[in-house]
Order: sequence, then structure tokens, then C-alpha cells
Amino acid sequence: MKYLVTGATGHLGGLVVKHLLNRVPATDVIVSVRDPQRAQNLAAQGIEVRQGDFDTGVDFSGANALLLISADSGDRVTAHRKAIEAARTAGVSRIAYTSVTDADTSPVGLAADHKATEEAIRATGIPFTFLRNGMYHENYLPISPTTATGEGRIATASRDDLAEAAAIALTGEGHENKTYELTGPTAWSFAELNTLVGQTHHPIPADERKAALEGFGLPPEVAALLVDIEVNIAAGTFNKVHPDLETLLGRTPKTIEEAVKEL
Repeated sequence: MKYLVTGATGHLGGLVVKHLLNRVPATDVIVSVRDPQRAQNLAAQGIEVRQGDFDTGVDFSGANALLLISADSGDRVTAHRKAIEAARTAGVSRIAYTSVTDADTSPVGLAADHKATEEAIRATGIPFTFLRNGMYHENYLPISPTTATGEGRIATASRDDLAEAAAIALTGEGHENKTYELTGPTAWSFAELNTLVGQTHHPIPADERKAALEGFGLPPEVAALLVDIEVNIAAGTFNKVHPDLETLLGRTPKTIEEAVKEL
């Protein structure tokens, strides 16, 4: 079996490769990256490194199972569709895709891109595994005392746990045509998170939060995306705890308290 991972020099992709190497030989792993210079450490371990970009072209030939890690910017749906077509042309036998929690029903703006990508993968007829990742613990560390999350709760998971789950689903048996909702073991509030480090949470309106993020130097579209997530946290969109991550890992995922202690 040959396992191909896209975006392998990113935060999530790099961790997935680390966990893959605990399960399969390096010679069975292929990575597709935009800049091979950033993947020299992977090549040194015996991993085949290919240059590829969803927009300009990727080479998935020889891969049996593909982990398509979602693009983090741009016209993601178009880019993903090009990658999916490349996988179909190359004869990939299974596609695992890093989606987002409740992609098919979520009101969060970013979910639409993931829903469209899942639909494009289903349309190929290629067996799939949808890894619907919840928000990362790391997104909220260091801890901001000011958000637009109100009293809402969110069931985050550690990036490393999600990466390990991806490696398990990619290499294991019985994951074809499965959708996994991957969250942490508990849902926490930002008041509780701030208390962990001895500070007080100060909820503010969404428009004030967006202005503050832009004031920190974030582009307006990025600030709008982050505030949309916070507003949905306040509305309870991310408060569901699912058992799938614990089932895949065979252990309790890292809690937010443990993540804060490590930080």
C-alpha cells in the first residue's frame, strides 16, 4: 500500500506523517507539497516528496489511499475539485478528507466549502472517509480574555489527536464510506478557559470583536471568518461531544485542561 498525504509541511499534515511512520514504513508514504525544500526532513527519512499544488496540478499516481487535507485559503472548492479529479484519474482507491464538524448541516460559513467537497468526493464513486475535525485546542491558546463567544461552549480537540486519528483511518481497515465527527471529550466555555489561567473572560459584541481583530492586523475576510465561528460558538453550534475520536484512538482524547497545562 502507498499512502499519499497532501499539505504535509503544514501543522496538521506534518503530524499526520509522524503518526503514519509509527504504522507503516517510510517507503510506503508519499507527500505532496507546494515547496519541496520545506520537506527535506521528510525526504531524509525515506519518504517520497512530490511538488504539487491543487490549482496548478498534483501527481497522485501510484497512491492507493489519499489523505486530502483541505486548503486553508483561496477558492477551496475549485482547488479541491481539481485534486479530486487528479485522484480519480490516478486510480486512487480511497480518499480520506479533513472536513469540519457537521459539514452537511452546520450554519458556519466555512462549512459550505467542506460540504461541497464531500459531495464532489461522493460523486466519484471512490470509497471515502470523511474526517470531520472539530476546532483545535491550539486555536484558542494562548487564551484571549475578550471574545464574541458569549456563554457558549465548544468541544475542541488537540491537533495531534486529530492527526493520529487520520493516520489510523488512512491505514486501518473498515473505514471505507464512513463519516467521523471528531471532537474533544468535553465542551468548555471561554469563562472556564480563562479561569484556568487566572484571568476573566469579557464577552463583547461581534462587530467590536471584528474591529479588534482587524486592529491586530488581520485581513477583514479572516477577521470575519473568526468572528463567524465565535458567534456560532455563542449559538451552541460547536457544543456537541461526539465519541468518534475516542473510538478511533482507543483512548480518551486530550482535554483542554491538559492542553493548557502543557502550554
